[in-house]
Amino acid sequence: MTTTFPRLLLGHAQSLPDGAAMREKEYGIWQTTSWAGMADLVESLACGLHQAGLQRGEHLVVIGANRPRLYATMLAAQSLGAIPIPLYQDAVAAECVFPINNAEVRICVVEDQEQVDKMLEIREQCPQLSQIYYDDPRGLRNYNQPGLSAMATLIDAGRALAQAQPGLFREQVERGQADDVAAMFFTSGTTGNPKGVVHTHRSLINRASVGAAFDKLTPADEVLAYLPPAWIGQNIFSYAQWLAAGYVVNCPESASTVTIDLKEVGPTYYFAPPRVFEGLLTSVMIRMEDAGAVKRKMFQACMALARRVGPDRMDGKSIGLIDSIKYRLGDWLVYGPLRNNLGMSRVRVAYTAGEAIGPDLFSFYRSIGINLKQLYGSTETAVFVCLQPDNQARADTVGVPCEGVEIKLSETGEILVKSPGLLKGYYKNEAATAEVLTADGWYHTSDAGFIDANGHLKIIDRVKDVGRVKGGVHDGAMFAPKYVENKLKFFSYIKEAVAYGDQRERVCVMLNIDFDAVGNWAERRNLPYAGYTDLAQKPEVYELIRECVEKVNADLSRDELLAGSQISRFLVLHKELDADDGELTRTNKVRRGFIAEKYAVLVDALYAGKTEQHIETQVKFEDGRTGSVSATLKIADAKVFSPVKAAA
Repeated sequence: MTTTFPRLLLGHAQSLPDGAAMREKEYGIWQTTSWAGMADLVESLACGLHQAGLQRGEHLVVIGANRPRLYATMLAAQSLGAIPIPLYQDAVAAECVFPINNAEVRICVVEDQEQVDKMLEIREQCPQLSQIYYDDPRGLRNYNQPGLSAMATLIDAGRALAQAQPGLFREQVERGQADDVAAMFFTSGTTGNPKGVVHTHRSLINRASVGAAFDKLTPADEVLAYLPPAWIGQNIFSYAQWLAAGYVVNCPESASTVTIDLKEVGPTYYFAPPRVFEGLLTSVMIRMEDAGAVKRKMFQACMALARRVGPDRMDGKSIGLIDSIKYRLGDWLVYGPLRNNLGMSRVRVAYTAGEAIGPDLFSFYRSIGINLKQLYGSTETAVFVCLQPDNQARADTVGVPCEGVEIKLSETGEILVKSPGLLKGYYKNEAATAEVLTADGWYHTSDAGFIDANGHLKIIDRVKDVGRVKGGVHDGAMFAPKYVENKLKFFSYIKEAVAYGDQRERVCVMLNIDFDAVGNWAERRNLPYAGYTDLAQKPEVYELIRECVEKVNADLSRDELLAGSQISRFLVLHKELDADDGELTRTNKVRRGFIAEKYAVLVDALYAGKTEQHIETQVKFEDGRTGSVSATLKIADAKVFSPVKAAA
């Protein structure tokens, strides 16, 4: 695996010149780029960037959705020995300032007018940003800014240079080495400035190849690239593994057409965070509740069978002749049409990661014949640390260490990893690098967990977040906020949860309802509401959420370690937590500390025993304007249960 991404591209262009490399949906029609076509595009872009002055070792920023020409730009930069940095396309302009200045970026390639506007907005703060190239020219005809030009111009200039110097591109590619820096990914920056995670061709290609071999991926496989390319998970699935395995990457027309495009493409290899799987299932359940009585009864009967025998069948276990016949019938009547409706008729391997997935949600997908599994990794480990084998997929673990990975636990229970996929370091941050990488090559994940009897890794929480309840009946009991939050989010009615309890005598949570799921629930009960804030504070909704909270408490009471993490009090927030308001990271992780400061009055009210609390909060709208939303929030108590002693 001593190669580089540009060399992998040229290998596919030679062995499969006419094979589909990428497809992009434009104006409702799928446009295909072959491997040979991709190689030609990369050569033109590389020569254009070379002429524009991009140097070996220099950084180049790429901002946009999944687009073939943006992926080609990253390959072009790597062909010249430069380092692409994908940034989140939904980040506000101010969030781009630190990465661009930190990496001393002069050249930026963006998708469209929205991204051009952001770059022009921050130009004064980033004086070295001299050249901006855009892919989509719509809305940019009358823009007349120095250094701003179309990618088409760059390609034409590069094509002319490639004709004048035909050996230039290959000569640049051949200079590349496996241990050269291939890309840099900025972390979400939950505390302070984001850190630039530096990866080499060797680290990324090694992990991509190991993952591809594990799931037997081939050029015949298809994926849908719909998550942000700046997130290393999407980058591994639609870039590193694309080049390692040679499969086809499909780029949807827009975020709003992903569900339709998913059905049209019918991917064989699919990745989504739990919230996407939750959203798909919620939409199915909403439709089924609106269906006729006969359809509902048939669905319920078939799903009862699927829940009973489906997971065993997926794990390759015998389910008996009668159940096999019944399952085949159910597949014809319900499971097959359901997979088709979800766009997963052809899915051979599906993964989820990033957050814990609910056992019911996990078993639902496996019971209807979708091979859903979990993996464990991070930006710093090039994703693949643990993977679940096909016949060992479980909701409560994240799999077994994959090839080349060693795992050990520190005295504090922190998971330490040694792998060929580890980061080279954090850019310009030796102190942070020394904190996570030991001299003998072990990476500190900051996650707490353990290896179970079957060799599978179990994650409890972030080490720094695991705390202790102080005072009260559970004095000294372990408190794992993420574990509690995930258990709450397993319910379709709860979209987000933020738990507090460390060094306090009880656990309290703030919640977001899932507006679609709870809205549908309210409509079926003829419960009127005037938007999210109104619905969230309905007494009936509070009772619905209380049932969910108390079910979590009952479950926690059976866990000897975490019985003290039961929730005493809760409230439903008046607005949805939002990355634009700083409450979530761009990968939708809760910024618990920031939320505690922003909503300090609510946290105080929860612990002061109040039954309601007024709050006014500033919010940022999509068009950049700000406003405020205010409400008087109810605060409710929840029943806690005595710990259940395990049977001897």
